[in-house]
Amino acid sequence: MTVNISIALMEQIGNLAKSAGREIMKVYESDFKVYEKDDKSPVTEADTIAETLITRSIREGVTAQYPIIGEEAFAAGTAPDAGDGPFWLIDALDGTKSFVAKSDEFTVNIALIEAGQPVLGVVHAPALGETYWGSRSGAFAESGGEVAALISCRIPEEDGLVVIASRNHRTPELEAFISELNVKSAASVGSSLKFCRIASGDADIYPRLGRTMEWDTAAGHAVVMAAGGSVCTLDGDPLAYGKVGFENPDFVVRGLEPENV
Repeated sequence: MTVNISIALMEQIGNLAKSAGREIMKVYESDFKVYEKDDKSPVTEADTIAETLITRSIREGVTAQYPIIGEEAFAAGTAPDAGDGPFWLIDALDGTKSFVAKSDEFTVNIALIEAGQPVLGVVHAPALGETYWGSRSGAFAESGGEVAALISCRIPEEDGLVVIASRNHRTPELEAFISELNVKSAASVGSSLKFCRIASGDADIYPRLGRTMEWDTAAGHAVVMAAGGSVCTLDGDPLAYGKVGFENPDFVVRGLEPENV
């Protein structure tokens, strides 16, 4: 079965991500409390409010037949089995640490997975007013209320790579990996915005050495692929979805390479 990803569906999921973003911003602008999950990661009411809204809206207004795997539902042990067919992956508030620190680099991530790969992804950064879409129809970005426009990864310039990395997960292993590259400049960004910076041609490579979950990466992965880039394990295999436990191996996101053009 091949999922039909129409422009209308992309717009519907984009609008849903924006609706969740508005609810998140209500909490962001309040005196919210921060709780700790079993894995010691932070969680706020914004995470649960947004995930509940997205899950309900997909079930009632988008597609009821595909399972929905959300980060908070999985943590609570209430997420369904993904099964063998298409399923949704949701990270309703990616970058909770940035959210708690009152940094604007947090996102809403919604992705549809088919045959182990993301075929539709939306990344919305509510505090920045940015939204990114990716599907077989291409990759698009909207900023500041402007009309969405096509985006594409770029070929690295000859004088070196622009590297982008996690703001909150810098490790000695990551620094060693970056030291082996021909680096022109480096920047740190929070949440799945790192994928979007690759997709929009603002950076060339994003290595991630360390624990991530599938809902952290799926939406951004869809945007990067639609923009002509790749997301692969350190062995060069495409990053796959629907794995037992939904935990990712180390991976590298790359923009265009000369042979891809």
